[in-house]
Amino acid sequence: METTYYGHGTPAERWERARMFFDAKDYYAAARVLKGLVDEAPEQTGPRLLLARAYYHSAQLHRAEAELATIVERDPVEHYARLLLGRTLQRQGRAAEAEPHLRIASALAGDFAEL
Repeated sequence: METTYYGHGTPAERWERARMFFDAKDYYAAARVLKGLVDEAPEQTGPRLLLARAYYHSAQLHRAEAELATIVERDPVEHYARLLLGRTLQRQGRAAEAEPHLRIASALAGDFAEL
């Protein structure tokens, strides 16, 4: 674990710090804090999802994709992860790969197309 400001404190303190960075739109700093939290507790979805969002907003799209793919693999009905994975793939110019994730996210949200 880092011994710098980003890795200092209890997990709860670091989670709050990450949220403050994220809310302030300092996505790089948020990702630095969140990466340590995810490494410590990889089974937790919340920190991993916020890490993926920080990566997405800071244009680290391959990293965002990897975190989101992990979430979707573990929890295929995680609506927001599906949606963000689809948008991440779209942003990389991979619309065909994005489409199934966006459809599933839409269905999970109850947005069914009329027949």
